[in-house]
Amino acid sequence: MAALRVDEITAFLRQQVEAFEAPVEDVNVGEVIEVGDGIARTSGLSGVMAQELVEFPATVNHADPIYGIAFNLEEDTVGVIILGDYLKIEEGDQVRSTGRIISVPVGQSLLGRVVDALGRPIDGKGPIQADTYRPIERIAPNVVVRQSVNSPVQTGIKAIDSMIPIGRGQRELIIGDRQTGKTALALDTIINQKGKDLICIYVAIGQKRAAIAQLVSTLEKYGAMEYTIVVVASASDPAPMQYIAPYAGCAMGEEVMENGVMLNGRHVNEALIVYDDLSKHAWAYRQGFIAPASPAGT
Repeated sequence: MAALRVDEITAFLRQQVEAFEAPVEDVNVGEVIEVGDGIARTSGLSGVMAQELVEFPATVNHADPIYGIAFNLEEDTVGVIILGDYLKIEEGDQVRSTGRIISVPVGQSLLGRVVDALGRPIDGKGPIQADTYRPIERIAPNVVVRQSVNSPVQTGIKAIDSMIPIGRGQRELIIGDRQTGKTALALDTIINQKGKDLICIYVAIGQKRAAIAQLVSTLEKYGAMEYTIVVVASASDPAPMQYIAPYAGCAMGEEVMENGVMLNGRHVNEALIVYDDLSKHAWAYRQGFIAPASPAGT
C-alpha cells in the first residue's frame, strides 16, 4: 500500500513538471551610469522609445518604484528625467522600460479621486481600477473640426455670468495679484456645476499640500467631489511632475469629451478643467524640463 502511494505521488509530480510552462517575458533592462539634478544617464536600454515611461525598481533606498521619462536617446546611453526623488537613485541601480509612452489612467474610475501627475492615487482610498490610459502628449484637434461655442458655463457669480459669460469649449484666463480670489473663483465655479452634467478637473500645480487638502475638503463639504477629479503636483514634488500635471489633466478631460462617463445615471461628455496655476508650470519648465508642445486643447 505504501509503495502504491509513493508511485501515485511520483506520477503526480511528473505530471506537474511536464505540464509546467514558464512564461517568457521580454524585458529591456539597463543600468544607471550617472545621476544628478533630476537626470539619470543609463546604459543598456537599447529598445527604449522617446517619451517612454521607465521604472527604477524598488531597492533598499526606496521601497516603491520610481519612474522616469526616457528623453535623450543616444547611441550608447539614454538620458532619463526622474519623476521622483532622484537622491534615492544611485549609480549601478537597475532601470527597466515599461513599453508604455508616458500616459495616465482615464475614465469613470477617477471621479471623486485625488491623484498625482501620473494618475496614481494619493487620497488613501485604495488603487484606481482603470482599463484605459491616454498619452499626455498628443496633437490638438484641428480648429476646423471643433464645434462652435454655443452654451455657457455658469460660474454662480452673477457679475461674471451676466457681463462676461464663459462658454463651454472656451479658454479663460484668470489674472490677478496674490490673495485676490482667483482660486476662490475657480472653486465656486466647480461647486456651482452640481447637477449640471459637467465633469470638473482641478489641476493643482506648485501649491502647498495643506492648501490642496483644504480645497479638497471644501469640495467634499459641498458634494462636488462626486463629479470632480483633482490632479496634484504640489510644491514639494519635483519640477518634472509639476510640468506634466496640466498635460495629465488635459488627457483626462479629453477622455470625457471623446468617450464620456456616467454621472448619476446620465452620460456626460463635457469637462471643465482648472489649471491653478500655470505660472508655476512655467517655472517648472524653466527648471530644465523642455518639451515641444503645450497641453493639447488648452
